Amino acid sequence: MHGKRGRPRRRPNIVLGDRGYDHDKYRRLIWALGVKPAIARHGTEHGSGLGAQRWVVERAFAHLHWFRRLRIRWEVRDGIHEAFLTLGCALICWRRLNAPRRTPAEAAVAGS
Repeated sequence: MHGKRGRPRRRPNIVLGDRGYDHDKYRRLIWALGVKPAIARHGTEHGSGLGAQRWVVERAFAHLHWFRRLRIRWEVRDGIHEAFLTLGCALICWRRLNAPRRTPAEAAVAGS
């Protein structure tokens, strides 16, 4: 058998980027890898489409920063930090699943 061990690596179909990566050099590098770049352009209005996908990731980081121990990494060993990260993710999911559900009327009042 030839090749590397493990499952074959798969590339993403698209890569999201903010205005900091708005340069043709980066777009060419990404296209050369066979991946479509979705990079916001300078001068375009905010909320032009990329923010909708990126906000989910930034919200997850904000939730993890609720835990002081994860905000600044104090642990020297990777395994301990990863264990606290896993615990933090589990607590966030548990709180989210046990949150009281709002009726559509309550959601409309809270949204206004």
